[in-house]
Amino acid sequence: MEMNQAQKEAVMHNEGPMMVLAGPGSGKTFTIIQRIRYLINHYYVNPGDILVITFTKAAANEMKERFLRLMQGRKLPVTFGTFHAVYFMILKYAYGYKGSDIIKEDQKFQFMKQLAAKMRLDYEDENEFISSVLAEISMVKNSDIQVEHYYSTNCAEHIFRKVFEAYQKFLTSNHLIDFDDMLVFCKELFEQRKDILAGWQKRFPYILIDEFQDINQVQYDVIKMLADKTRNLFIVGDDDQSIYRFRGAKPEIMMHVEQDFPDIKKVTLNMNYRCPREVVSLSQKLIQVNSVRFPKEITAAAQEAGMIRNLSFGYQKDQDQYLAEEMRKLHKKGISYEEMVVLFRTNMQPRLLMEYLMRYNIPFRTRERIPNIYDHWIAKDLLCYINIALGSRQRKDFLQIMNRPKRYLSRESLPEETVAFDVWEDYYKEADWMVQRLEKLQMDLKVIEGMKPYSAVNYIRKGIDYESYLQEISQVRKIDYEELLEVLDELQLGAKNFTIYEAWFLHMEDVRRELNQQQKEQTEAVTLSTFHGVKGLEYDYVFITDINEGIIPYRKSVMDADIEEERRLFYVGMTRAKKELTLCRCGQINNRETAPSRFLEEIFGV
Repeated sequence: MEMNQAQKEAVMHNEGPMMVLAGPGSGKTFTIIQRIRYLINHYYVNPGDILVITFTKAAANEMKERFLRLMQGRKLPVTFGTFHAVYFMILKYAYGYKGSDIIKEDQKFQFMKQLAAKMRLDYEDENEFISSVLAEISMVKNSDIQVEHYYSTNCAEHIFRKVFEAYQKFLTSNHLIDFDDMLVFCKELFEQRKDILAGWQKRFPYILIDEFQDINQVQYDVIKMLADKTRNLFIVGDDDQSIYRFRGAKPEIMMHVEQDFPDIKKVTLNMNYRCPREVVSLSQKLIQVNSVRFPKEITAAAQEAGMIRNLSFGYQKDQDQYLAEEMRKLHKKGISYEEMVVLFRTNMQPRLLMEYLMRYNIPFRTRERIPNIYDHWIAKDLLCYINIALGSRQRKDFLQIMNRPKRYLSRESLPEETVAFDVWEDYYKEADWMVQRLEKLQMDLKVIEGMKPYSAVNYIRKGIDYESYLQEISQVRKIDYEELLEVLDELQLGAKNFTIYEAWFLHMEDVRRELNQQQKEQTEAVTLSTFHGVKGLEYDYVFITDINEGIIPYRKSVMDADIEEERRLFYVGMTRAKKELTLCRCGQINNRETAPSRFLEEIFGV
């Protein structure tokens, strides 16, 4: 591949700091490895003096392999690694850390599970709660903020601080560190031991960083110290593709580099070799709405306009059926499923689509775990009500739903493994009002027994007033009430196709079995992914779904900085397309009227 003028300028840069703004499909990896080669062959830099950092092990390995191929297999000791690998290497030399000192994921989870039980923390879904709290702990460490100044979205502030402190105490007492500690400890080491810092500055006088827009504050603080001696810092990234704010990455870090390196040179790789002309043009219209960004004009290398479809559907089921049929048509034309991707904002969205893909026998794989709607705790509550209505008398079923909504029934009132209503009523014989509640529960269960699944879900929601329980639990546990209602809506909508409970239950098992089977298949398959999951990847045919307000941009995004990140996410999704881009929106999602995304208006001006 011949270098364009901007790539040549970046590759041939010699001493001092340089920032390369690399738009989508602009050949940034090609530019980085060509620069390494140029440093060695033309500026006679010792290969052992060069450090190349990227964000994933796969990316580091790929870059190393491409470099070795470029150098025709010559074994040159250039160091390629992730931030964590490089910083852990530094800590190994300073403190003697070993791989066994890094806490394993199952250890973390087990400790948090025990801590939650000890602190008597309330949650509905254990996995979801623990994962969310661990993500927040990571955010605190990576953002270099004091835990006292962090406000948790999963539990009360004082609870989160106790959890954070207990987790850190567990790590310290067991001589363990987590991946975030690698960054924090490395920063502290360099701040406290200038002699060690000087040694590493001498070891790596040339530093190249890929995907710089994804850097967080602690990572940047360490790099800034490491590069301070020679100032040969070569950073490559695209502020328009900064999409990891929840991990502490934000475009402001990249934009403020000039304050720390005022002599930094800038070059923009503005030629997009991936996308058709029309995709480049419309994606530029979108991203230029953002205010916190480096101004840049990206142009398409391809002359073909490409195909962009901007489609509107009445209902989500119409959208998903269209996608399944369209992908099957493409496949019949000889196009591999491997070249197709369906993108969405959150991993909750594609569940209905997956059912259509199963129906059409279209193989798929997901880049993230897609939760099964029937494994959700709300689904389990509904099924408990229905199973009891159908005759279950297991104590565990009653314990799950007897106070959802509140009936003020006590666990002690059910001492046996099997529940008998007359015995239960006898327990409360001195409290008429409690007996009345049990009679009302029996009546409700009798009603549910004779209903179709759709009507039963609706009766539990409205007649039994299960929604009031969800509203209360959302306030107590800081859960988004709208999200809980969406789960209910999705479950109720899914039940509409079944006239008897047995058929609905069989469908649930089919979904669970098919999901497991589809994920294990290694044949060619359509990719299903969030925007986050496909960053850096490309596909011939890209389908983006549910482009509606509240989804894209996500309803929790209210601040300007959040909306700009949502716009960057959509931009990343659009610029994955090599041939065709299909944009889909729905008039109704889960039986609720939804407006088209503001981003569509920004793109098409309507």
